[in-house]
Amino acid sequence: MRLHIRLETLCCIIALAREFQAKEEVVIPDSPAAPTEDWALQILADHSEDYSLNQLRQSIAEMGERQRAELVALMWLGRGDYSIDEWEECVDQALGDFSLRACEYILGHPMISDHLEEGLIAHGLSCDE
Repeated sequence: MRLHIRLETLCCIIALAREFQAKEEVVIPDSPAAPTEDWALQILADHSEDYSLNQLRQSIAEMGERQRAELVALMWLGRGDYSIDEWEECVDQALGDFSLRACEYILGHPMISDHLEEGLIAHGLSCDE
């Protein structure tokens, strides 16, 4: 199970997400007010000048759809939604809407850097290498 995202890129994304979310508390509602409301985009709306966020968005925008799906799947794996044995199923589930909105989706989760690191560990990888 080879990742299609370079380890250096993942470690950079983890560091940028940690830096962005450490600046101020990101408040996430329990659920959107309406099914069509995209609350993750609203949370990030006031941070257009944030360097970390802009770098993170750029890094993710440069990824292909499979890579963005793997990023989302790595988060799911790291938070325990899937096991490493279900990796391909997890990536398949992330393709489409989740991979198209990957940046906003992952940043809508306050422990994203920890979950991505745990996902890397499940793959036998680490940013400490």
